[in-house]
Amino acid sequence: MLIPRQPVPALQAQTLAHGAFDLSSDGPERATMVVFYRGLHCPICLKYLLELGRLVPEFAQRGVKVLALSSDSRERAQAMADKLNAPDLRIGYDLPLDVARAWGLYVSAGRGLTSIGIEEPKLFSEPGVFIVQAAGTLYYGAVQTMPFARPHFDELLGAMDFAIAKDYPARGEYTGAV
Repeated sequence: MLIPRQPVPALQAQTLAHGAFDLSSDGPERATMVVFYRGLHCPICLKYLLELGRLVPEFAQRGVKVLALSSDSRERAQAMADKLNAPDLRIGYDLPLDVARAWGLYVSAGRGLTSIGIEEPKLFSEPGVFIVQAAGTLYYGAVQTMPFARPHFDELLGAMDFAIAKDYPARGEYTGAV
């Protein structure tokens, strides 16, 4: 389990149009938001990433860089990017599933064709959203076992505004006896 205010696991990926990504050297003013998505086969991911792509400039205004990442191949990631038409959204691919697990993501086995007629990969990670402070420590994290009921990006923007204005610390950091 990742712990707020503690370092997150290493994360490197190739992106479609923005070169190599390395979380440790991303260099955001405030934070990097990593959005792990299921892949091309997921119609909910498409809708989710459309919203994210629209809001990338809003996150940038708050000093937050954004990466969307899946275990999809380059070809499948490109097909998703073509549907999104969001050139400012960094889209990474080939997320190793052992790295997904290190981030606390759940892994699912493919079950054939989805409702949109695209084959699920043999194995893929379920969604997660993480905001990692510039120092490489976890500020916010949400993981899911299902594709449904994800954090809303407009609400995360509002939360970032509050956190910035109030210098609000990451919460959930206590690891002692209860």
